[in-house]
Amino acid sequence: MKIPLFQLDAFAAGLFRGNPAAVMVLEAFPADSTMQAIAAENNLSETAFLVRHEQDYLLRWFTPACEVPLCGHATLASAAVVMDRLEPGRKEVSFHTASGILSVQRTGTGFRMNFPANPVRKTEIPPNCEAALGAHPVEFWKNDRFALVLLKSAREVRELRPHMDLVATLDPHGVIVTAPGDEQYDFVSRFFAPAMGVAEDPVTGSAHCVLTPFWAERLEKNEFRAFQASVRGGELLCRLAADRVELEGQCVFYLEGTADLGSLVAEK
Repeated sequence: MKIPLFQLDAFAAGLFRGNPAAVMVLEAFPADSTMQAIAAENNLSETAFLVRHEQDYLLRWFTPACEVPLCGHATLASAAVVMDRLEPGRKEVSFHTASGILSVQRTGTGFRMNFPANPVRKTEIPPNCEAALGAHPVEFWKNDRFALVLLKSAREVRELRPHMDLVATLDPHGVIVTAPGDEQYDFVSRFFAPAMGVAEDPVTGSAHCVLTPFWAERLEKNEFRAFQASVRGGELLCRLAADRVELEGQCVFYLEGTADLGSLVAEK
């Protein structure tokens, strides 16, 4: 069986920037092991699997190592596939996911996603945090999904050279490193998830569901221009609205074709 396959650069205005995501359009979800094998074969930080559900879509995300409950950039890429390829001209789509119903709207230049906010709690700095990051942590925050480390300057975040084996011990899901912004940005960040099979994620929507309420409290405002300072780099517009976070960005199509999976997708 041949399955439609798209690869897009998300949170990017041009090719080879932002975060690459694969999007596969299915009639029904195959076995989890099959989706995991496909994600490992694609070897991108996330592969999104889409299934039509009445007027909406079911959506799941897999890294090369495991399924994740929320992925921003692959949701953005999925919205672009729906509104630019599957249903051209559509202005809004809702995805049914493990994190609830996520809505995405077309904007003048890209797409705006609406996600649940994911605030963190301040806690003690782990003794191995400085050795893991190779930089002095100012504060350490945590929730049930991520750890957040505050550094003094954007330059430290941009120049960070972490030790991935130690980073994996700080949190099993992922570590966000952030600092006040430079240039035109309100804050900068990077995201590391070696325990999830992703050493450094180029641009991470779910991390900005943590970063947006974090910086809203510190900067006493609700709208931000953010930059994730990976090698590829990515820009996001972020807005806190009560207990929700709106993330806005662009997508660029890189690859469109089919994957020949034979009878694999029929496995349940």
